[in-house]
Amino acid sequence: MAKAAVEKIREFRAEAKFQRTSPQKAKLVLDLIKGLRVEQALNTVHFSTKRMAPVIEKVLRSAIQNANYVSQEQGLDVDVDNLYVKTAVANEGPRMKRIRPAPMGRAFRYQRRLAHIIVTVAEKKSPTAVSAADASEVPTAKKKTTKKAATKTAAKKPAVKKAAAKKPAAKKAAK
Repeated sequence: MAKAAVEKIREFRAEAKFQRTSPQKAKLVLDLIKGLRVEQALNTVHFSTKRMAPVIEKVLRSAIQNANYVSQEQGLDVDVDNLYVKTAVANEGPRMKRIRPAPMGRAFRYQRRLAHIIVTVAEKKSPTAVSAADASEVPTAKKKTTKKAATKTAAKKPAVKKAAAKKPAAKKAAK
């Protein structure tokens, strides 16, 4: 019955593929917005000085618009103000192989890295719905854990006393 009461939280995502930057540089900006509310994440990215910040801002806005569009099309009740950044990932894309001239007619190869940026937003659970659904399960779970905790602590106490008794004996033998 608990599974029926819990609603599935919808996730909305947006991708920007083949961006001309290394995934490592994109992750520096993405780590700033992980877990933040959407409004705060947009402000953070907007005022970031990194070169990838405008691209990531565009992807984040696209994910928000995807949430808005899907909620209207499917008739879902999604509160855009209650969204947060669930995941923000920069995966490695294909590498472009390039050649740089080197001394004495040689050529050195180097690689230009590309990144696939994926941002996922989800709606936070409302605390009233969670507490009402789990209220019936919490008291039974607490009773079971308290009995187990009492037996575990009773079993651990003598082991600690024995270990403490052995240490001074070992020190006396060493002297």
